[in-house]
Amino acid sequence: MDNQEFQRLVLEKLDNLTEGQQNLEKRQSSLEKGQNSLLERQTSLEEGQLSLKKEVENINKKLDAVVEQTANLTEFKQQVLTELQDINSNISRIEIATADNWSDIARLKAAK
Repeated sequence: MDNQEFQRLVLEKLDNLTEGQQNLEKRQSSLEKGQNSLLERQTSLEEGQLSLKKEVENINKKLDAVVEQTANLTEFKQQVLTELQDINSNISRIEIATADNWSDIARLKAAK
C-alpha cells in the first residue's frame, strides 16, 4: 500500500465517520423533538390533573353540604314524627272525651 492509497483509505474512513456523526446528530435531533413532545404532554397532563383536583374539591364541598342537609332533614323528620304521635294521642283523648260526652248527653236526655 503506497501513500496515496493510504490517504484515500483514511479519507474514506473520515467520510464514513462524518456520515455516522451526521446520522447521530439527526437521531439526537429526533430524540430531542420527541423529548419536547413528551414534556408538552406531561405539562398538559399536569394541568388536567390540577383541573380534576379542583373539580374533586368542589364535589367534596357539595357532598359535605348534602350530608349536612341530610342530617337536618333527618332531624326534622324525627321532630315531625314525634309531633304526629302527639297529635294522634291528643285525637284519641278527644275521641274518648267526645264519646263520654255523648254518653252523658244520652243519659241526660233519658233522665228527662
